[in-house]
Amino acid sequence: MIKRLSLIILLLAGSLGISRAQDPAILADTLLIAGDTIIMIGDSIIVKQKIRPIYWEKGGNFNLSIQQVSLSNWNAGGASNMALNSGLAMFANYKKDRIIWDTKLNINAGFNRQADRRFKTRKTNDNFIFISKYGRELTELWYLSTQIDARTQLLEGFRYFRPAGAEQDSRSQISDFLAPAYLQSSTGLNYRKEFKNKDRLSIIASPFTGRFTVVLDDSLSRAGAFGVVPGEAVRAEAGISFGSTTDFQIIENVRWKADLNLFSNFEKLGNFVVNFNSLITMRVNKYISTRIETILIYDENVLIQQESGPPRQAIQLQNMINFGLTLDF
Repeated sequence: MIKRLSLIILLLAGSLGISRAQDPAILADTLLIAGDTIIMIGDSIIVKQKIRPIYWEKGGNFNLSIQQVSLSNWNAGGASNMALNSGLAMFANYKKDRIIWDTKLNINAGFNRQADRRFKTRKTNDNFIFISKYGRELTELWYLSTQIDARTQLLEGFRYFRPAGAEQDSRSQISDFLAPAYLQSSTGLNYRKEFKNKDRLSIIASPFTGRFTVVLDDSLSRAGAFGVVPGEAVRAEAGISFGSTTDFQIIENVRWKADLNLFSNFEKLGNFVVNFNSLITMRVNKYISTRIETILIYDENVLIQQESGPPRQAIQLQNMINFGLTLDF
C-alpha cells in the first residue's frame, strides 16, 4: 500500500513538473515598474502597459481665405481690391469622474483694401471670444456649472462716411480693444449631452448672472458709449442668463457649430441682450473648405449711427462666406 501511494505521488509530481516546464509564462521573470508589467521569457521581453485614462481633449483649427481683383484699363468699371479673412479656434475639454471643464477661444480678423479710396485698408471682421465652463455632475445629463464668457475686439473700429459736399471719405472712431469688452459670469443648471458621432449639445440656465461692460477708451467713455455712465469705464449689471452650445454634423463633410448667449437685467427683466454666433463648415478635402459665418448682436444700450438721423437701437448682423485653407491641429 505504501509503495503504491509513493508511486502515485511521484507520478503527480512528475506531471506537474512537466506542465510547468511546458508553460514558459510560469518560468518567466516578472518586473513591475511604475504600473507597467515587464515579462521576460528567455531572450524575449513582453511589456504589458497599464491603460491610462485620458482626461483632456485638445485641438483647434486655423482658416485663411484671400481674394484679389486687379483691374487695368477696365472699361466695365470697378476698382482693384484685395480681401483677407482669417480665424483661429482652439478648445481644451477636461472630464474626470464627476468633474467637467470646457474651454474654447475664437479669434477672427478680416480686412479689405481698395486702391482708390482715401482710407485704403478697412476692417471687415474682428472679434475675440473666450468661454470657460466648470461643472460638477448631478446626474448623467445634468451638471451644476459656472461659466465665464468674455468678448471684445482686437483693433480700432471706425465708421466711414462722406460729408455733404466733400470729395473724400471721413471717419470717426466707434470702438477699440477693450472698448467695449463684455465679461459675464453665470452659475446655474447645465444640460450636457454627447453623442456617439461626436455631436454635442450644452444648455445652461442661470438665475444668478453678473455682467460687466468695459470701455477703456477715454473718448468713448466720456461719450457714454455702450451704455456706461459718461466718464465711467465699467458698467455692472445683475440678472438672469441663458446659453447654449451646439456642435452637430448635418450631413457628411458638413458641420454646424453655434453659440447663443442671452442676458436680461433684473431692472428690465424680459429685455434681453442677444449674442448669436453660427458657423457652417463644408469640407472639400482635408485642407480646403467653405465656411458660412453669421454673427447677430442686439443690445438696447448700444446706439447705432444711421446714414441719416440720430443714432438708434438696431440689430447688428454680420454674414461672411469664405472659401480657402483650413488646418486642423
